[in-house]
Amino acid sequence: MGNLMEKQFLVDSFKKGEAWRLFKIIGEFVDGIESLHEIGKAVTIFGSSRLLPEDPVYKKAEAIAALFAKNGFAVMTGGGGGIMEAANKGAAEAGGTSVGLNIILPYEQKPNPYANITIDFNYFFIRKVMLVKYATAYIIMPGGYGTLDEFFEALTLIQTHRIKPFPLILVGSEYWGGLIDWIKERVLKEHCISEENLDIIQIMDEPEEIIKAVQKIVIV
Repeated sequence: MGNLMEKQFLVDSFKKGEAWRLFKIIGEFVDGIESLHEIGKAVTIFGSSRLLPEDPVYKKAEAIAALFAKNGFAVMTGGGGGIMEAANKGAAEAGGTSVGLNIILPYEQKPNPYANITIDFNYFFIRKVMLVKYATAYIIMPGGYGTLDEFFEALTLIQTHRIKPFPLILVGSEYWGGLIDWIKERVLKEHCISEENLDIIQIMDEPEEIIKAVQKIVIV
């Protein structure tokens, strides 16, 4: 178990004289770009890996993904279970392109069976680049630390003009409302962000509302 755990800490494992590992990183970038370059317009859907098929949020993610697929969008996820599985399933069963960018973790993630394009990554940061680079919108379902990480990274990249602005939609006003209230009441009032930075974020609940918001920006 000890050796397996050590293999999981890929960034920590870099040592002097191991710059050759950079070629593995470059290889993952090349594989990702070569595999995804032709998928066309796509949305990336994030959310908890822990939610089960009977959960209403799982069912909503499935419906949202199906709606995007029917409207000509590819659907990308992190390739695992929970909301990722729901989104890949919804897209695949609607006849669309269903992309799973799986992260290789010894104890946690196994790729779901619904992605019709699957790519494995060892490094989170490379997978993040792919999920941003080929997205025309981010659809963020309820989730935990990983989902928050992806949300705030995309938010920061848009705020700092490192990527072109695209719809950044939080799904579930009840789930996300408290976070946005905190940002307004603390972060904004403490002058840590500007008023216009709040305009990057949208909160929505209904699948039809979400697809219309994206279609206003993106022509498929």
